[in-house]
Amino acid sequence: MFNARQARPNHHTDDEAEAHRHAYNAAFEKLGLTWHWDATTFSALTLQGRDGVRAYLETEQAHLLRAYEADFLIEAIETAKVNCYAGMVRSPGQRPAWSALRSSGTANRVAA
Repeated sequence: MFNARQARPNHHTDDEAEAHRHAYNAAFEKLGLTWHWDATTFSALTLQGRDGVRAYLETEQAHLLRAYEADFLIEAIETAKVNCYAGMVRSPGQRPAWSALRSSGTANRVAA
């Protein structure tokens, strides 16, 4: 597991970070990956974006790197994440789509 003692630089507000986390989880589901980043896992990532995904792959999903190139997986995940994030974020002043998931309790569902 990631070293949670190392603080991840916080470039986002809590709501923005939560939206990015939910976008990653939606991307994983869209790609058929059974991963789920809970708040603890996401906050333990010491790197963000592509570098964070690479670190996660190398430490937690290394078996996939025997079948796929890391750059291929990272590109697929990041592309899906950007698309999912764009679909979750609405115009300023509107409630983000992911917050409705959180209030209904489905946001914390673990992918099977």
